[in-house]
Amino acid sequence: MSATQAPITDGARLFEELLAAHTVMARGADLIAESFTRLADGAPVETSTLVTTARWFVDFVRHHRRTEDELLWPVLRERCPEAVRSLDLLDEDDDAMAEGLDALESVMEQIAEERRVGGSVSWGHAMKEGTLASHQVRQGLTGHRSVVRPLLKGLLTKAGEEDLEVLRRAAADGVWRSEPHLTIGFLEHPEPVPGRERVCAGFPTPVRWARSVLMNRFRRTLRDLAAD
Repeated sequence: MSATQAPITDGARLFEELLAAHTVMARGADLIAESFTRLADGAPVETSTLVTTARWFVDFVRHHRRTEDELLWPVLRERCPEAVRSLDLLDEDDDAMAEGLDALESVMEQIAEERRVGGSVSWGHAMKEGTLASHQVRQGLTGHRSVVRPLLKGLLTKAGEEDLEVLRRAAADGVWRSEPHLTIGFLEHPEPVPGRERVCAGFPTPVRWARSVLMNRFRRTLRDLAAD
């Protein structure tokens, strides 16, 4: 392989890592939205697992958005000024997604509090609000991904070595490590995400060693949410 070909391969791998978090978020959004639908249909959805999963999801999306704001977008604005308008429009769409995240978090807090005090959850309200919020976020993430994917691909063709170091850090920082069974699970299920081995290499050693255990816990989560 020639010296001119190596950066292309490196860029392709980095592109996969940058997009891995988007796939994790998309799969998480699908699971939560579909769990609310199953709950409304009377399926045996374990609400404590739904609360844990939705809280993780909200934190994951917020953390990833901060990583984009702090690391990715400054480089993109500088190297690809033609993308600025797309980023401005993306910010507007992200505001709507932020409202959905807030609403979803509020529903989870209501369910968690009712469970704590042993009260009776207003399931009609929770299912309606949770379903609306989860679908709003899912739709927002779909639009976000469709815009970000070509922007990042274009950026990688113009990035210098210093930029690549920032982008590598963004790829690593953009993956939320709380509740690692969920992150690892969505990297693997329903099929492995491209670049997942490189993403998982950035996890703490104990997490990497416990990968099979964490996958078993992820499968229990799917069963709890009537998704398996």
